[in-house]
Amino acid sequence: MRLKNKIAIVTGAAGGIGLACAQALVREGAKVLLSDIDATRGKMAARKLGRNARFVVCDVGDATQTQALVRAAVLEWGRLDILINNAGIIHTAEFLDIEEKDFDRVLRVNLKGSFLVGQAAARQMKKQGKPKKGSYAIVNMSSVNAVLAIPNQVPYVISKGGVNQLTKVMALALAPHGIRVNAIGPGTIGTELARKAVMASEEARKRIFMRTPLGRLGDVSEIASVAVFLASDEASYMTGQTVYPDGGRLALNYVVPVS
Repeated sequence: MRLKNKIAIVTGAAGGIGLACAQALVREGAKVLLSDIDATRGKMAARKLGRNARFVVCDVGDATQTQALVRAAVLEWGRLDILINNAGIIHTAEFLDIEEKDFDRVLRVNLKGSFLVGQAAARQMKKQGKPKKGSYAIVNMSSVNAVLAIPNQVPYVISKGGVNQLTKVMALALAPHGIRVNAIGPGTIGTELARKAVMASEEARKRIFMRTPLGRLGDVSEIASVAVFLASDEASYMTGQTVYPDGGRLALNYVVPVS
């Protein structure tokens, strides 16, 4: 078990990539505090994961709640070793039509939320002292759309670009405290969020697969495995990086046939 007795927080963990990350962390021996704004699904997920999982409701855009989230992990298990900063939302609208409130809402969760939870977690990690062996780990959830862009996903694209830079600045600032910070930039993964946003029609499906050399959606478990790697000592010399499990999408500058 690569994460035996490690204490972790996963945000946005009621479903999708967040839940898959929580499941993978528990399998690798970690004790995991799941958080989400969806209390019903979150509590159910934690129950299914068993005695090494708990759930706390948290709006990641609220500093008071993010601080309480970190305290809850410490009260339950005594410390914090790992944060998977996964909570995120989208809003689909054309650039000329998007409203300020929707722009602000997405950045509040995706970018400000990553900052607030990351800062609260890092403060606790620093308080615990630099580890004698290994390191603490923070993993932010970015996207290929931190580098690419979809014209009707304006605040999402902007927020994920910000997450990449947040990852770099956190990595530099926190390295002296034994805290590594990396990010994951998934391609199109078969989550409910992605299916609603970019796979809603046959035309949209073809657009995605034309740009994906492996010719399929990614699975949430494939992202979770990267999160486990980055959280473990196997990635002990990695910090400030964004890893892209994207089916080859970023390497492609043409289109591929779609069956």
